[in-house]
Parts: sequence; structure tokens; C-alpha cells
Amino acid sequence: MEQQDTQTLHKNRPLSPHLSIYKLQLTSALSILHRITGAYLYVGLVVLAWAIFTLVYFPYILEDISDCIYNYAITRIIFKFMVLSWTFSLFYHQLNGIRHLFWDVGKGFDLKTTYITGRIVVILAILLTIACWALVCMYQTPVEMIIIEDNIIADSQ
Repeated sequence: MEQQDTQTLHKNRPLSPHLSIYKLQLTSALSILHRITGAYLYVGLVVLAWAIFTLVYFPYILEDISDCIYNYAITRIIFKFMVLSWTFSLFYHQLNGIRHLFWDVGKGFDLKTTYITGRIVVILAILLTIACWALVCMYQTPVEMIIIEDNIIADSQ
């Protein structure tokens, strides 16, 4: 009899919320976005470190890569999207990190403040990304890379 009661209880237990019945809230969406942007920033920094290392030790490889990126429209679009989204991730993660610091000292936990600060973080991240790239495009000048071969340096000495 006791085993039958536990089976009945098990069948009548409510399901915990899952994606098919759970309504995504702003707070949970921003939390997920914070984690995603943190991971994306990590990957971007690894790529940036690799690019700096390659630029110092193997500059001709970066020339081949930049030729590949700029010779095809699809690679240009993908590259620009990646850099733009990395910039957004940088601003969003920083601003949301400041928001989390306020939470660490016990400020801004009420629901209204949480929603207001969440919207402010997203809007400011978008505006800062636009402003950053507007400045980059405004002051962009073409740069030619000059690759100095080892034998040229040896000849001049």
C-alpha cells in the first residue's frame, strides 16, 4: 500500500518550469546574455593574443589572412559582425558587471529597479557600441603594412 501511495504522489507532482512553459523574463535573459558575452570576450581575447603573437613572429601569415578576409564579401561581413558583436559584448559585460557590483553591496534588488537598470544597461551598451564604431569610421585611415624580410635587415647592417 505504501508503494502505491508513492507512485500516485510521483505521478501528481508538478513539473518544474522548462523552456516550453517558462516565460523568459528580462532579468533571466540579461543574466544569460552576461554569461554568453563573458565567454565571447574570452574567445575574442584568445584570438587577439594569437593575432598579436602572429604579427610579431609571423607577419606574412596575417597578410594572407587579411587578403582572405577582404577578398570575399562573405568573409568581410562575418569579420565585421564578429568585431561589432565583440565590441557590444565588451560594453554590455562591463556595464552589467557594474550593475552586479551594486547588487553585491545590496542595492537595486527591488523588481522595478532591476528592470530599469537592465534596460539602461542594454541601451547604453548599444549606444556605446554605435559611438565607438562611429569614431573608428570617422578617423579611419588606410594603413599599409610593411613587412621587413630578415635578409633586408641583414643587408642594411
